[in-house]
Amino acid sequence: MNHIIETERLFLRELTVDDAEHFYRLNLNPNVIRYTGDDAFKDVEEARLFLENYNDYKRNGFGRWAVIRKSDNAFLGWCGLKYSNDLDETDIGFRFFEEHWNKGYATESAMACIEYGFQYLGQTFIIGRAMKDNIGSIQVLEKIGLTYVKAFDFDGHAGVIYVCKNREL
Repeated sequence: MNHIIETERLFLRELTVDDAEHFYRLNLNPNVIRYTGDDAFKDVEEARLFLENYNDYKRNGFGRWAVIRKSDNAFLGWCGLKYSNDLDETDIGFRFFEEHWNKGYATESAMACIEYGFQYLGQTFIIGRAMKDNIGSIQVLEKIGLTYVKAFDFDGHAGVIYVCKNREL
């Protein structure tokens, strides 16, 4: 499998339909999707169809990537960049199985994605969005160098927007 990004403990690769079971189980946990605005997939087939139709790689040359632990090839979750044509901006996002929270995986993978976005994709800035109550995600955004910009409406919830600018440009 083609690794897009490699860190000390992780590698990130494109998501495939073979990840459907992982994707399904990840979104089953209400704690994992509490602050996302997403619903759980109804079954593995729905997750497979989502992945089958995921076209960010073809459309933008990047997207959300599977996060795999090097030591045992475990699928920990996903992390990556997503371009919004409507907003003309790229955001950083991540989602991990709850048993992998508070181990630094989100910070490690998100930092690598920020660096990749600036160095290889030439992004001028990258944003992060979170619900105001999602303290864990906000802490990750701050650890990877994003700074608070403003509040916004996150699907009817109080949200925050953070940004990091490419210092090389």
